[in-house]
Amino acid sequence: MNHENIISKLTLEEKIAMIHAAGLFRSGAVKRLNIPSLFMSDGPIGVRQEFENDSWTPIDDTTDFVSWLPSNTCLCTTWNPNLARKFGEVLGDEARGRGKDVILAPGINIKRTPLCGRNFEYMSEDPHLTGRMAAPLVQGIQSQDVAACVKHFALNNQECDRLSVDTKVDDKTLFELYLPAFYDALMEGGSYSVMGAYNKYDGEFCCENATLLKKILRDLWHYDGVTISDWGGVHNTEKTALNGVDMEMSVTPDFDDYKLANPLLEKVKSGKIDESVIDKRIERILTMMERIKLGDKTRNKGCTNTKDHQQTIQQIAEEGIVLLKNDTAHLPLSKETKKILVLGDNAKRTHAAGGGSAEIKALYDISPLLGMRMVLGGDAQIDWLPGYYVDNEKHVAGEVDWQAESLDVDYTTDRGKEQFDKEIRPIREKYLKEALDACPSYDEVIFIGGLNHAYDVEGFDRPDMTLPYGQNEVIEALTEKCKNLTVVLINGGPVEMPWINKVNSLIQTSYCGMHGGLALARVLFGEVNPSGHLAETYPVHLCDTPTEKFKSYPGTVDNSGQRHVEYTEKLMVGYRYYETEEIPVLFPFGYGLSYTTFDLHDFSVEKTDDETVCCRCQITNTGNRAGAQTIQLYVGIPEEGQPKKQLRAFKKVALAPQETKHVSLCLSKKDFATYNCKNQAFVINEGTYSLWIGTSVKDIFFQSEVTLSQSGIVK
Repeated sequence: MNHENIISKLTLEEKIAMIHAAGLFRSGAVKRLNIPSLFMSDGPIGVRQEFENDSWTPIDDTTDFVSWLPSNTCLCTTWNPNLARKFGEVLGDEARGRGKDVILAPGINIKRTPLCGRNFEYMSEDPHLTGRMAAPLVQGIQSQDVAACVKHFALNNQECDRLSVDTKVDDKTLFELYLPAFYDALMEGGSYSVMGAYNKYDGEFCCENATLLKKILRDLWHYDGVTISDWGGVHNTEKTALNGVDMEMSVTPDFDDYKLANPLLEKVKSGKIDESVIDKRIERILTMMERIKLGDKTRNKGCTNTKDHQQTIQQIAEEGIVLLKNDTAHLPLSKETKKILVLGDNAKRTHAAGGGSAEIKALYDISPLLGMRMVLGGDAQIDWLPGYYVDNEKHVAGEVDWQAESLDVDYTTDRGKEQFDKEIRPIREKYLKEALDACPSYDEVIFIGGLNHAYDVEGFDRPDMTLPYGQNEVIEALTEKCKNLTVVLINGGPVEMPWINKVNSLIQTSYCGMHGGLALARVLFGEVNPSGHLAETYPVHLCDTPTEKFKSYPGTVDNSGQRHVEYTEKLMVGYRYYETEEIPVLFPFGYGLSYTTFDLHDFSVEKTDDETVCCRCQITNTGNRAGAQTIQLYVGIPEEGQPKKQLRAFKKVALAPQETKHVSLCLSKKDFATYNCKNQAFVINEGTYSLWIGTSVKDIFFQSEVTLSQSGIVK
């Protein structure tokens, strides 16, 4: 395609039509030259339902039901890049099946605070793990002739005042912690587009930020894809035209009045802005159209709701479930169990339709209770009781504007306390009494609780890490009453567990997609051996987190109403902080149990050349069940201010009973490099570097050292 020829034929008005929305989810077309609109859709875990072109009114029909994929949190706890690729293939295929050209996914912002309401859409607190999972996911999407749109670039780490919060972070932290996953997704994954964030960085909105979008993205990384604004993320015509995104999208129907529409047209005509800045955008947009084979008869047509898609979703859900405690080897439960009491709202709750822009109109959604009935059949008696009372149902069901409403009753006010005592407390007490009275009559009691999309939701951060609806009191009471109690938590991020020492069997899942309930049941009853590992730390208390210690969240508000957040914790985010400061945690990063046992042995470290260090070991499944273990390699860098440990390689290994396999984890120079602000580049320094191999950041089997004698800039 001769882009120069096409651009020369376009009028100024036609060029401008191509760089802003002509609908809530489409760009402008140029019919005269057969240049179509680009049709876009949320989101990271499935193709969102259809809306009217110029309003947020759903098109109420039966043609936009799709497969609901597991959340990015669930995907990342698989620690399986091959599944990330398959995840992307399903998402891309379904997007094409709905006629989409760009799918607004994946979301890869670092989980800086456990309170971020959108964490369930993101992957990890660690940039290496995020990048290693995001790159194949992007490649999977784009293998289906759909453009991925990686989001949100950058430093979009909280929902509190997300539309305008001004984030300040030093360059070293920016390049070592918050940008690497974007580099992996955009440059190694080859993402055809990237979404600018709502927030500000260093005083400038991200969608018009010269440092992020010109200096880093274009000049340093040489990224040639399309930059798209978050919906409503553009604020200034001139700044955006000169420094910002290629394409402006927003939430209002006045498309011709967008900043990159008539206001830009007027500035170009008056000579204030050169037309060449638009031509560069058109070149990138045409390139993306060519890459996704827009208008090409050989382009993948896509499909939705296939059995192959559902099988992939099932596998991801199963590998994404994390066994956190099994002290008495009570799990898996016997499939011959006759009487089972299931407690908790999340046992019956389906979650596809909530969460904000990640909401999905799922073809179906298997709840945990349904999944158990599917696995056990008709001979088992499975009864359900609520256990706890959900007192904000409208928020959970997505019936309340998640950008405009608070989550819950404010119990600290006199009116809130009165309402709680009069309306909520009696129901909680009734539900708890019913559960406790029923427990002795059953062989097994399974409590399924956690969070929901009143708390894991776009537009809000959680107020704390406490389980809502009085669940802690319920679990505490159950531990005293039930001999055979299993606790299952479904949530997008860490919660405090004051009852943890009284519970022997604990399973953690995130929102695992349309087969999540079936996957959970198969794990509970031994059809699947759990192999998930946490992709973030579970701290004991909120006050233990680095953002609380450094008082760096949610920031301060100045006299003008502007919120400022300074990342004063720097590199000490998640396990990097807990390991360095030796802070006890509930469950460490990378942690996960199995129904079988593994032994790591025969370790060695070899410098193969000046470029590569290889760590090798053997792993044996010493149990009587087939299973999979994730081997993790951490590096300690001898530089002041660096965390004690940083993940640099991992591999998930499947093993039959008594089988042994050889594993190699190799590191290149970039794995030892740090960002040097003076040189404005990554450099490697001479010195002795520590190496740790284990099955979590805390469960280390082998420690060694390697000395690097050469230093310099790493290309």
